[in-house]
Amino acid sequence: MIIDVHAHWGPWFFTMDVARANLATMDRYGIDRSIVSATEAVIYDTASGNRALDAWLATTERHYGYVTINPRRLDQAERDLAAYLPTGRFKGVKIHTDYTGCPPTSPQTREALAMVAAAGVPALVHTWGASVLDLAETCRDTPGLRVIAGHMGADSYRLAIEAARGCDRLYLEPCWSYFPTGRIAEVVERVDTGQLLFGTDSTLIDPSSAFGSMAAARLDEDTAERIAWRNATELFAL
Repeated sequence: MIIDVHAHWGPWFFTMDVARANLATMDRYGIDRSIVSATEAVIYDTASGNRALDAWLATTERHYGYVTINPRRLDQAERDLAAYLPTGRFKGVKIHTDYTGCPPTSPQTREALAMVAAAGVPALVHTWGASVLDLAETCRDTPGLRVIAGHMGADSYRLAIEAARGCDRLYLEPCWSYFPTGRIAEVVERVDTGQLLFGTDSTLIDPSSAFGSMAAARLDEDTAERIAWRNATELFAL
């Protein structure tokens, strides 16, 4: 069983049949379930993107959704959380801090994440560089919040290790277009394996990079299972 906790649905800025590509990619790599955000919601319009994703999720059994919210539009975020979480098709929330211009410690993002905590679902939050430490700070300050550090800081994965060790409600997922040698092995050695998840950034990035990095880490069977699906099953109550 493999659960991809960081994937996307919908058109990017290049031509492709995304729904077909998504399923074909999952089949190629043996990914059983994906939790996806709508590309349109992430990079353009949250309301229309979430609405389109909701309609598509009703047609598939292999995908769950993230409700994408923009911390600068909290009224819209509140409406979308109320509309889509009760359907059961959406299992969490996606926040892209760079595209929205709202760092993890900004008042807007703190308020948005407080809403997420009150809703009782996890949030996948884009992190890059030192922002992963800021996300851990906001998580510690927000009772009940559970957050996934998307890309686990990318080139600052050692800061992600520090962040996860300082906040047991912060989870790490590894997707990135570049995987330095030893990155996954070092994270696994220093972070509680219950805080580690598997993500690919599909369909923006081919999953081969994430799979290759996991294979190179030579994980023991229990750790590999935890990362591949057990932790995600518990976190998202799948």
